Amino acid sequence: MTPTSTTTTTTLQHHRSAVAAMYAGLALTVGAAIAPYVDRATAGVLAAHVHSGYPAYSQERADSAVTTWLVILSVVGVLGVAGWIGAIRAVRSDRRWARWTATILFALGASVALTLLLVREPTGQLGLPPVLGWIGVLPSLAGALAVFRLWRRA
Repeated sequence: MTPTSTTTTTTLQHHRSAVAAMYAGLALTVGAAIAPYVDRATAGVLAAHVHSGYPAYSQERADSAVTTWLVILSVVGVLGVAGWIGAIRAVRSDRRWARWTATILFALGASVALTLLLVREPTGQLGLPPVLGWIGVLPSLAGALAVFRLWRRA
């Protein structure tokens, strides 16, 4: 085996493992986007969180706040899914710019996830219930692994 073929084989293995991590991140992003809707239909953690932070809110106003959060989280989820799909396609096509694009998308996604996890309401309470915030951070873990695998040297 020549040094070039060994390097190419190792690079392909890194790319395959990065793509596998990206598919995991895609699945986690879909799960994170669905989680608030499952919560709304079942446990109502987000609604209870809004009510506890704003006890003077009428039911209608609290429902409006929950709907606003659902829209925000849905938009973030759709953008995340688009980012994952774009990054996966770029890496699988072996585009020269794929590593940089994946790295930038990871930085953006992790920043948004941490912002949603840590944002505070004017009352001082976290904007999202911690369980939903942490669910939103999970795709970033897969993103970190994917970026690590993409930049790893042969």
